[in-house]
Amino acid sequence: MVKTLAPPPAGRRQRKRAATHERIFRAAMQLFARRGFFETTVEDITDAADVGKGTFFNYFPSKEGVFNVLSEIQLGKVAELRTAAESGKAPVRELLHGFFHRIAEEPGRSRELTRSLLAAHTSQGVRMITTGMMARGREHLAAIFALAQSRGEVRREIKPADLAFIFQQTIFGTLMLWSMQKEGALAPWLNRSFEHFWSAAGASQGPSR
Repeated sequence: MVKTLAPPPAGRRQRKRAATHERIFRAAMQLFARRGFFETTVEDITDAADVGKGTFFNYFPSKEGVFNVLSEIQLGKVAELRTAAESGKAPVRELLHGFFHRIAEEPGRSRELTRSLLAAHTSQGVRMITTGMMARGREHLAAIFALAQSRGEVRREIKPADLAFIFQQTIFGTLMLWSMQKEGALAPWLNRSFEHFWSAAGASQGPSR
């Protein structure tokens, strides 16, 4: 009787799929940085990730679909921020400052990548993905600002939804302007922009306990 190998446990299959998914995503992002979004083809991505086209389309419906993964990463960070804010273990200012850097990690890996990702938004498919992600992110941010207002950490005369929108604008604007410079680290840009934001949004009397 010929013995057959037992199928790998579900956990192992899931880990392999996750690793392949991550490899394709990272290959795409590296190519976007080097060549630009529009100059990168699906074949370029599959070659760089060492997978077949069929494998690529098992994970992504199109090249634009790579932005779904980026959106999931970014939304996960916003959700974590909301959970941390709701726990009340740290001031919202401290949490938002850290988040400012965390949310810029992926697009801010290099100036070239930032410029490529921004340029990709001339594609309707990419815009639809990012617009949806940002709308969901604003819902989380608005809830955080409403909570901060109830604690006296943020000015109450500004609507939470408006604060969320301005917060996103500040991050996007900072990334865009930084990507246009020839040199200099991103972190100081983020710090300065956050301080400007907080000088307008933060409550002067500090948090109430």
